[in-house]
Order: sequence, then C-alpha cells, then structure tokens
Amino acid sequence: MTLLIPDQLEERLRQIGAERYHNRHPFHRKLHDGKLDRAQVQAWALNRYYYQARIPAKDATLLARLPTAELRREWRRRIEDHDGTEPGTGGVARWLMLTDGLGLDRDYVESLDGLLPATRFSVDAYVNFVRDRSILAAIASSLTELFSPTIISERVSGMLRHYDFVSEKTLAYFTPRLTQAPRDSDFALAYVRENARTPEQQKEVLEALEFKCSVLWTMLDALDYAYVDGHIPPGAFVP
Repeated sequence: MTLLIPDQLEERLRQIGAERYHNRHPFHRKLHDGKLDRAQVQAWALNRYYYQARIPAKDATLLARLPTAELRREWRRRIEDHDGTEPGTGGVARWLMLTDGLGLDRDYVESLDGLLPATRFSVDAYVNFVRDRSILAAIASSLTELFSPTIISERVSGMLRHYDFVSEKTLAYFTPRLTQAPRDSDFALAYVRENARTPEQQKEVLEALEFKCSVLWTMLDALDYAYVDGHIPPGAFVP
C-alpha cells in the first residue's frame, strides 16, 4: 500500500468499523430487536463476562511495555475503569450486576465453567495479540471503541424496550462506557495517526483493527450457532 496522510488513514479505519463492527452481526440485531429469550440473553452475558474480565489483563500486558510515564498513566486509567479502585467498583463488577440481574449464579459466572470454547479461544487470542505484537498494533486494536457508543445506545435502548427482565440498574455497566470509550478512542486514534508513519506501519494498524473486529464477530458467531441454532457444545452453559 502507499503511504496515507493521517486523515486518509483515519478514513480507512472508520471504514473498517462501518463494514466489520459487530453491531452488524445477526445475533446483535436479535438482541437489540427483542428476538432472544431470557436464556439466550443469559448465554450472551455469561460469555461476554470473560471478555470483560480479561480486558484489564490485556491492558496490563501493554502497560508493562509502554516506554513513558505519560503513556503508562493514560493506559492505567483503562485498568482502573474495568477493575475499579476498590472492591465492587469498575466495569467488571458492573457486568456481574448484569449477570446477577439476569438470574445467573455469580460463582458459576466467575468460574468460567460454562464458556463456549470459541469465546475462550477468541478472547485469549486478543490478549495474546496485545501481549505479543508491537505497541502500535496493540493500541490500534483498541480502536473498536470508536464505534462502541453506537452499539451501546442500541443495546441499552433495545433491551429496555423489549425485555421485561432487565432494568436500567441491570444495564448500569454501559452508562460509564458512553464517556470512557470516546475518551479512550480519542487517545488511541491520535496515537495511531501520529505514529503510523510508514506504509508497513499503516498496514499493521489496519490489520490490527480488522483482527479485533473479527474477535468480536467470532464471539457472536459462536453464540448464534450454540443458542439460536441449538448446537450447544459439551460443557457449555445449558439454560
């Protein structure tokens, strides 16, 4: 590929999101449109918990490699957002409030015993990607947050409208993300625009975002196959 100016690179990144972000996935559309039953929503929340719980570990692997205090301070906020600053706070704790509200046993959720194999493989692949690839690629992979406010708004409004077993309290995880995600994506996008200076680096950035979109898409593929099509693998959550 030829070298892109920063605006062109950003345009390419946003195009990837428009084409590949998981708000376009059929399972998300079913979730948003009220076409899932309570058990299927439970399966989604249970499997998504693993993603939420591993995000701080993913960010910690990158934090350890960042070369400046300024970058480490910025990235540390992400860990605090998810792990909280004391027990019972942060995004992971709020996700457990969601699974509690859906009637799932908390010990069972935290045990990870009911995960779909594809959930575990996909999330672990993302953690390993951020650990093993360049700092630039690792930061670029977080740019799905550019598109998350749209999916959060759809998800919350749709679930509140269609499901009588959820409430604003149950969905409390999502409210802080409406401000955290844009803050984080603004930083990551500025970093990528500034530091992807060669065609090879820009290709790496674009492929990193494509990879992350594929991780999120694959997780929904697995949920759709198991809990909509009815092919639940051995050992996975059975409603």
